[in-house]
Amino acid sequence: MSYESIARDRLPELLRAMPKAELHIHIEGSLEPELIFQLAQRNQVGLAYPDVDALRAAYAFTDLQSFLDIYYAGASVLLKEEDFFDMAMAYYRRAQADHVVHAEVFFDPQTHTARGVPFETVIRGLTRAKETAQRELGVSSELILCFLRHLSEDEAFATLEQALPWRDHFIGVGLDSSERGNPPEKFARVFAKCRELGLRLVAHAGEEGPASYIRSALDVLHAERIDHGVRCVEDPALVERLAAERVPLTVCPLSNVKLCVFPTMAQHNLATLLERGLCVTVNSDDPAYFGGYVNQNYLEAFAALPQLHAGHAYTLARNSLEASFASDADKARWIAELDAVFARFR
Repeated sequence: MSYESIARDRLPELLRAMPKAELHIHIEGSLEPELIFQLAQRNQVGLAYPDVDALRAAYAFTDLQSFLDIYYAGASVLLKEEDFFDMAMAYYRRAQADHVVHAEVFFDPQTHTARGVPFETVIRGLTRAKETAQRELGVSSELILCFLRHLSEDEAFATLEQALPWRDHFIGVGLDSSERGNPPEKFARVFAKCRELGLRLVAHAGEEGPASYIRSALDVLHAERIDHGVRCVEDPALVERLAAERVPLTVCPLSNVKLCVFPTMAQHNLATLLERGLCVTVNSDDPAYFGGYVNQNYLEAFAALPQLHAGHAYTLARNSLEASFASDADKARWIAELDAVFARFR
């Protein structure tokens, strides 16, 4: 069914209203400055910034590492189960407002265990928020444990060991943090172990790292989804493979601009990826730091890229639902809801 005839001036309303999944959201990256200061006060943690405005003003990133420095500083206020619960619930409320029906939420236990916060504290807070969001907001979600790639594989194995008693609380593992100089091969053994355990596998690749990292994530780590993946266009054969195998790419437009992967949104390759038949999805990455949650990513991308139309919006939303690790029954229900929304706009 074609939706190209839906008027362009109706796109913002449609983008907001359509049900969608979010597959690339770092929960620590949803920690807004206001909540950082609240938690700092609650936990008597000193911050390097005098107020919320000064902290926001520091969000002028030149690359991934300059962002990560601030990101880890912000996470320092997370100490108790209640802190993780409050942070996650703030995200889920925003997700519900953006008509996110399902989220697959990344969390970075090593960011917290390195500060002496037990794994149990992190997972209990996030699990309680996940259950509350389902019950009170109708937002379905799953948790994905990410290994920090700037640390060693041995440290990743130690984190996996800590996590295994809580195996029922998360569905998969990912790989995030500094991409440059930390190829997927570095984590081949720990991903092989996770695969044996039946965990779902995803990995960041092809954001700041080259297209070859995407190949390695697929061939060495056996990743089922590629987080970011925008640099795949540097390797035409890889693009053909990604299209043929329907490998989902969890693209984060505002993040890509904020971290200088693309100079402006008008230069983003989202439309190109769609034209080449790739299974692209739109996500927010670290929304508190990059200027917007998932709907803002859709709105700004569609405003800056005039070749995108309502048919692309439908494809992106449907891709997000199909690329999720949710049950077939849930996917079918959400796709029916998506069809109903688009039918209203025809």
